[in-house]
Amino acid sequence: MSAANNKQNKQNSPNSIEQRGWFTRFLDTVEWLGNLLPHPITLFALFAIFIVLASGIAAFFGVSAADPRPGNEGVMITVNSLMSGEGVRWIVSNLVTNFTNFPPLGVVLVAILGVGVAERSGMLSAMMRGMVMGASPRMVTIVVVFAGVISNTASELGYVVLVPLAAMIFHSLGRHPLAGLAAAFAGVSAGYSANLFIGTVDPLLAGFTTEAAQLIDPDYIVGPEMNYYFMAVSTFLIAAMGAFVTEKIVEPKLGKYNPSERDEEYEDDGSVKMEKLNSSEKRGLAFAGLTFLGLIVLLAITIVPEWGILRNQETGGIARSPFLNGIVVFIFVTFAIPGFVYGYVTKSMRNDRDVIDAMSKTMSSMGLYIVLVFFAAQFVAFFGWTNFGTILAINGAAFLETINLTGPLVFVFFILMCAFVNLMLGSASAQWAITAPIFVPMLMLIGFAPELVQAAYRIGDSVTNIITPMMSYFGLILAVAARYKKDIGIGTLISIMLPYSMIFLVGWVILFYIWVFLFGLPVGPGAATYYSLGG
Repeated sequence: MSAANNKQNKQNSPNSIEQRGWFTRFLDTVEWLGNLLPHPITLFALFAIFIVLASGIAAFFGVSAADPRPGNEGVMITVNSLMSGEGVRWIVSNLVTNFTNFPPLGVVLVAILGVGVAERSGMLSAMMRGMVMGASPRMVTIVVVFAGVISNTASELGYVVLVPLAAMIFHSLGRHPLAGLAAAFAGVSAGYSANLFIGTVDPLLAGFTTEAAQLIDPDYIVGPEMNYYFMAVSTFLIAAMGAFVTEKIVEPKLGKYNPSERDEEYEDDGSVKMEKLNSSEKRGLAFAGLTFLGLIVLLAITIVPEWGILRNQETGGIARSPFLNGIVVFIFVTFAIPGFVYGYVTKSMRNDRDVIDAMSKTMSSMGLYIVLVFFAAQFVAFFGWTNFGTILAINGAAFLETINLTGPLVFVFFILMCAFVNLMLGSASAQWAITAPIFVPMLMLIGFAPELVQAAYRIGDSVTNIITPMMSYFGLILAVAARYKKDIGIGTLISIMLPYSMIFLVGWVILFYIWVFLFGLPVGPGAATYYSLGG
């Protein structure tokens, strides 16, 4: 009898071989392949070495491409060898400046200083709790997903605070806690690039895009704000789709929660409090909100009037103005000052030393990022100096023209490719550092602006985060889920999250096409949709 029960339990197990479909086996293969990949930092170092060796071989065989830019007819672009004397001298002379002048480095570190003050004062956590726990039971699902999207402004805040909190809230309402976990996880991770605020990911990606665009146009600049319109609208789409999937697909599939599935050894460690905001926190958020509004009004005075000091002093417009060029400064200010005000009111910050401690602790957590940027900067610089990026872009654009894939449809294939690569290379910065130098110039050559390419990339990079074990917080989410379903495995969690990926991918691509190609709207302030080599 016992053997029969064991057999039956095995068949009912969410991870039993008998019940594993082809997609689960496919994801297992992806996980296995992803585990074969070295650390992203090692990957960039290997790529840089590969570029050195490949440039020597390509130069020896005379690899080249015809320059397509107007006025350069008949000019051939050849590969510069890093294995030559000139190449070695260039490496030695530029290794440091490749790193220090790398656009994503400074802007991300400056932005994260301000975000760090707001996060460590407790302001961002209080905002998330107030938003989710203050929602009515009927609205709680969409608010959870919406809060997840907004939490991306503060990197890991959504994963560490909101996901466990959402599971607890759903449980307290008599709903399945894994549905709450899935809704929050979908907002935080599958909606990663959407937001109502310009956060640290925007200058990070813009820096890589600028470097890639300058392979074709040395004067091209992509600002952190260049995807803002599209990503702000996407916030509401993701919230609506996430709520729909949770209530119409995920919750019915999960069924009624059985408390016996809970891990009996789990005890709440108190890291996430199921408590509504106290009077001090409410007062702190009120003062922080007033401070934020004051900063916005002050900023508006400098850019709205025609005499505004942060307008472009030559044209009088907003395009290429100090305001847009210095958007990272305003990210820093609008997080740091309200964050300190909140901390001062709630007594979590009392003086300048507390602010400095918050900034230094935040910066200390960026060590891995700085090391990654060093090697990524070398790879990107090597790729550009050798002319590999330009030659690949020219030949790739020629191939797309040959197969007549030069219209908007090309973005469907591009987004799908990014979504697939994201299954194995979960870091947004690492993936874009590798793909941007190839695809940004390539799509520029067939007439699409870098800002548009970056917006499309962000869709593909986001939607598959929740179904890949390569995502850095996947293990954390699995551990939280195990509190409520002790026998949960990777396959079960992926099967819960898969509907979000599919619906988000289809819905987001449709929005992209309607926004850009049907309505002809820009993806951000001053962002172009099309690019012409002739200017």
